[in-house]
Amino acid sequence: MAQKGVQLDQETFSCSICLDLLKDPVTTPCGHSYCMDCIKSHWDGEDRKYSYSCPQCRKTFTPRPVLLKSTMLADLVEELKKTGLQAAPADHCYAGAEDVTCDFCTGRKLKAHKSCLQCLASYCEKHLQPHYESETFKKHKLVEPSKKLQENVCSRHDEVMKIFCRTDQQLICSLCLMEEHKGHNTVSVEAERTERQKKLEGSQHNIQQRIQDREKDVKLLQQQAEAINLSADKAVKDSEKIFTELIRLLEKRSSDVKQQVRSQQKREVSRVKELQEKLEQEITELKRRDAELKKLSHTEDLNQFLHNYPSLSPLSQSASSIHIRPLSCFEDVTAAVSEVRDKLQDVLREKWTNVSLTGTEVDVLLLQPEPKTRAEFLKYSREITLDPNTAHTHLVLSERNRKATVMSQTQSYSSHPDRFTGWYQVLSRESLTGRWYWEVKRRGGVSVAVAYKNISRAGASFECGFGYNDKSWALDCYNNSYTFWSNNVETPVSGPESSIVGVYLDHSAGILSFYSVSETMTLLHRVQTTFTQPLYAGLRLNWSFRDSAKLCKLK
Repeated sequence: MAQKGVQLDQETFSCSICLDLLKDPVTTPCGHSYCMDCIKSHWDGEDRKYSYSCPQCRKTFTPRPVLLKSTMLADLVEELKKTGLQAAPADHCYAGAEDVTCDFCTGRKLKAHKSCLQCLASYCEKHLQPHYESETFKKHKLVEPSKKLQENVCSRHDEVMKIFCRTDQQLICSLCLMEEHKGHNTVSVEAERTERQKKLEGSQHNIQQRIQDREKDVKLLQQQAEAINLSADKAVKDSEKIFTELIRLLEKRSSDVKQQVRSQQKREVSRVKELQEKLEQEITELKRRDAELKKLSHTEDLNQFLHNYPSLSPLSQSASSIHIRPLSCFEDVTAAVSEVRDKLQDVLREKWTNVSLTGTEVDVLLLQPEPKTRAEFLKYSREITLDPNTAHTHLVLSERNRKATVMSQTQSYSSHPDRFTGWYQVLSRESLTGRWYWEVKRRGGVSVAVAYKNISRAGASFECGFGYNDKSWALDCYNNSYTFWSNNVETPVSGPESSIVGVYLDHSAGILSFYSVSETMTLLHRVQTTFTQPLYAGLRLNWSFRDSAKLCKLK
């Protein structure tokens, strides 16, 4: 009971503006008390210049009252502080700046315990009791305290919105239902909530299932990582022994080359410095002569000028012009070492087929985020060129093998097993693994594709055409429309017409995406699969002569 009395005193002696204990308390003519700074700031902020109101009872005063500190009230507050007022445990019941306040508390407001969707008001535990005790409020919907109750009120009709319009996907009130939403598909808010709750629970179930699946995958990856570590440690230990002798031999040859180059470097630098010193001496002499001439040119006494002019000594013979010759001796060394390296690489490449590292690849890969903006895509752009050995004989390659054009005349390409003989197609020189981005500028009917190297080449069967087999994927761009083909399955694609198609490939993640590129990038189609071999960029042109496709040079 004593503690309850202290709580009452705390509310009684609190400023209703700052909600804290009174500091320098003053009392207005209407009898309410405030902190001196609080009431001054409140009145300073009021728009009216000639009348001032009490924040609690709204009584106005003209002119502005002169307020003096209430000494007795201040002493009483100090005495209450000494008796343990600050330690009152009920402080947490009062609403702070971030809390929802009770709409019916006066003075210092308590935290709201519930909000009522029918009353559009929030209540502390005390003021909430009628909702539990009175039959009038028994059907009211109570929810957790909310500051957004007004969002449940129709801004047009000032009525609680209890209906959901599925046609327009928005909350409406009963008057909206009779007017602009008349004839729409509508249900009660409760019915819509029930249906969406089912979908939400379904989504939660899917997420929980995916969490379980991913946790299993993590355990498998941990086991696989341990196996990889053991296998890799053994391979490293064994291979280090094998490479040690080769490394020692290369280090010996590297030391010899370094010694020869440094010796030649020392001789050449010494010669250059000697010539440099001569030139610096000449520069010093020229600067001195320039100063003498400048001084003489500013002599105003004509006789003195003519007297001193003959005394100037003639310039000494200048050194011949310097011509820097290329350091061919060092380039020859680099070329010789490069030749050795290339031969060594050829030997290693021939024998490297016996060293298989494919068993160390992790089957489960975590997908990296796909780029969103064109600037992000361009980070993965690399130059792609077309391979003349794969081009159909009615395709002409130009612009350094980046552009293909259909021609009526047969081109005099040499016979090659990689050449397409039935379809007007061509593949890139470069094999594509990792992450790539490129753009194709087209004129006429063009198919933008990727394919494995082992795609068939001879004849006009579907085994050779991009998109008509399991070795290629193609986006057809014909007659202002798009169609995607893979394994001879057609997928209609919608999107904005553009003369430029962007292609993004993440080989490891199995992602292939096509974009319509203009001022913005619009996704046309995305493929999620597993690529088992390196890919090659491909182009197929329509039968119309002069149709062309160009691999854009991206900056």
